[in-house]
Amino acid sequence: MHFALPLIIIYSLTTVGSIGGGWFSSRLIKNGWTVNRARKTTMFGFALLVLPVIAVKFVDLWPAVILFGVVAASHQAWSANLLTTPSDMFPKKVVASVTSIGTMGGFTAAALFQLLAGYVINAFRLSGDVETGYLVLFVLCASMYLIALLLFHLLAPKMEIVQV
Repeated sequence: MHFALPLIIIYSLTTVGSIGGGWFSSRLIKNGWTVNRARKTTMFGFALLVLPVIAVKFVDLWPAVILFGVVAASHQAWSANLLTTPSDMFPKKVVASVTSIGTMGGFTAAALFQLLAGYVINAFRLSGDVETGYLVLFVLCASMYLIALLLFHLLAPKMEIVQV
């Protein structure tokens, strides 16, 4: 039961991020920004807000709760923008297929990351320094948003509408 309040706080912040991330980019678009610039700028800002998760092993419970709440909110805001890009770039008749392909890629990467995490923790456990192994994983997790945004930008630099 003593985890109830921390979880309520984390998930409440997550809800704010989910709604706020979509609202923020929409606001930029309404203010004359291109969809490309608004989505990528919003995603970049929230990717930066995920980086402090690296510090979680150095703080006590309540700062960790706030930190995880901000990180979870940033993840949701980032995802809200990423998940709407297929409808920004593709005709309605293929949006579901494009989204499904992206989802399959995401789940495949998540499965592979779990294997990698096991290898990293085991390697550091053998050296007697499991804490550093977890730090490595937190650094990787925090960095993935920026890496994914870079790949997205390289693959769709202008987010132009794709002709099918």
